[in-house]
Amino acid sequence: MTSNYGADQIQVLEGLEPVRKRPGMYIGSTGPRGLHHLVYEVVDNSVDEALAGYCKHIRIDINADGSVTVEDDGRGIPTDVHPRTGKSALETVMTVLHAGGKFGGGGYKVSGGLHGVGISVVNALSEWVEVVVRRDKKVHTQRFERGVAMTELTVKPTSEARTGTMVSFRPDETIFTTGIEFDYMTLSGRLRELAYLNAGVEITFTDYRLELVKGDEPRSETYFYEGGIREYISYMNRDKQPLHEEIIYVQGERNNVQVEVSLQWCTDAYTDSLLGFANNIRTIDGGTHLEGLKAVLTRTLNNLARKRNKLKDNDPNLAGENIREGLTAVISVKVPDPEFEGQTKTKLGNTEVRGIVDSLVGEVLTEYLEFRPGVTDSILEKAIQAFNAAEAARRARELVRRKSVLESSTLPGKLADCSSRDPSESEIFIVEGDSAGGSAKQGRDRRFQAILPLRGKILNIEKTDDAKIYKNTEIQALITALGLGIKGEEFDSSQLRYHRIVIMTDADVDGAHIRTLLLTFFYRYQRSLVEQGFIYIACPPLYKVERGRSHYYCYSDREMTNLVQHEFPANANYTIQRFKGLGEMMPTQLWETTMNPESRTLKRVEIEDAAEADRIFTVLMGDRVAPRREFIETYGPKLNLIDLDI
Repeated sequence: MTSNYGADQIQVLEGLEPVRKRPGMYIGSTGPRGLHHLVYEVVDNSVDEALAGYCKHIRIDINADGSVTVEDDGRGIPTDVHPRTGKSALETVMTVLHAGGKFGGGGYKVSGGLHGVGISVVNALSEWVEVVVRRDKKVHTQRFERGVAMTELTVKPTSEARTGTMVSFRPDETIFTTGIEFDYMTLSGRLRELAYLNAGVEITFTDYRLELVKGDEPRSETYFYEGGIREYISYMNRDKQPLHEEIIYVQGERNNVQVEVSLQWCTDAYTDSLLGFANNIRTIDGGTHLEGLKAVLTRTLNNLARKRNKLKDNDPNLAGENIREGLTAVISVKVPDPEFEGQTKTKLGNTEVRGIVDSLVGEVLTEYLEFRPGVTDSILEKAIQAFNAAEAARRARELVRRKSVLESSTLPGKLADCSSRDPSESEIFIVEGDSAGGSAKQGRDRRFQAILPLRGKILNIEKTDDAKIYKNTEIQALITALGLGIKGEEFDSSQLRYHRIVIMTDADVDGAHIRTLLLTFFYRYQRSLVEQGFIYIACPPLYKVERGRSHYYCYSDREMTNLVQHEFPANANYTIQRFKGLGEMMPTQLWETTMNPESRTLKRVEIEDAAEADRIFTVLMGDRVAPRREFIETYGPKLNLIDLDI
């Protein structure tokens, strides 16, 4: 059958229609991540005013009705008539894609929002938006609904000389089908991060929803850091033992590229934690700024090691990962014309930035360390210890280097592999014990599902050096089965044998501990694995409820109580089976509830706040007892944590 394909079948989407038609192209998803992205887009505009030197205070409110208000004391969005559109500049910015002060170089020297689609996309995906602009002793207001101006721009004179922009919006429930409820912790993490990255800007965040429900005071926090990223390092390291008290700080500008770096080494850490930002955007995939920082650290400290006779003439250089062991670092660059690689803007591509970071940091760091021989010696001694430990672990490392699939005799014997050799469709379930492993092996789809049973609890990698890691049988099995490279090496996703790595443990305290140990391993050994979304957690049911010939699986106590009390007749006969472990489940049950892609629930592990994630791993899994005790005493009652013997 043929059909006519003519001009009348070509859809032309006017104004902001393309955004409503394909929202995922503009904000990534219509789930929680995309929802919170709307707030970031509006806040980024205020931060751009701060970067330009015109804004000192930004206020973000989650209002009682679930809408959000963002207000700043910047210059205010221009309101005069735009020559090309014939509408006010405000209406143009709100209703036209790629319209804003970020193009042409006149409005902003540096900006965080790269594409200039921010505020118009928020407008398109909101049920309503109200904008209030204060400038030239006038108050300008305009209301929009689903991207369309509902009122003309109204102007009222005022005696107040203050300036700024206030944007209020309520996301459109027809777009965000998973709900429009903002998560306080998600927003506070990003706002705190922005305050660290922009020293001297005060950000106030208030949630008025709690006050409405309980009659409590609204929850409110103010983020204001004169010390900027130096205070960020203090925050990240507050539960660690610093090797040197003073945080090393480098700041400079070259060729209009601004560079800020903060560094501090810790004695009780075996991994590094490097956070990179470009124009306030977290570059989780790295980029030229991080490459420049790593190169200059390696070169500078090797030069100093030879100068101070820590390395002899015939000694090999210390490797970058030796020098960075125990290092917490934040690098923030502000680039006039940033080039981000990939649609998600998570890797900086500007080649000139590498050289600028290298030369700027090299000069300041060399001078700083030459005047502080004590600090230099302690950093070098830790690096040399790391080098020696790496040499001791080298043979063990060679054993676990990934062999090709053709040489798969090196894969662990306990691994029940899948038949598919396409990593993008393959998944591996990491399970505890042989009984659960047996059920999983029988219940799986052998074509694309692999099973790796682990015996007992794996090593806590947070307090273990490399030599022990590579000698541990369970860790070796994990590394080899997954096709992971060597710790510290650049992550290469093409070597990964499965693109869904699923942690499947019992729904009890032991299961939770094993899950935490595995997450610690992935986060510390190869963090990119987590950051790029390869790690998942399976959600097995807690109960099976049978009534007559029907049966129901319940995944929480609340779900089970709700079923029994509200779904069943008052005098119904039913039986409840509590699954103590995965091994108790029949293979068919395990497949039906937890492994079948058609019916299961998987949680993808994501890092919203890298600094906080890093700190929590240190608190929960590190050497020091006091911070862990404090954490449990603080959060135990809220999370119903059992009485743990620390």
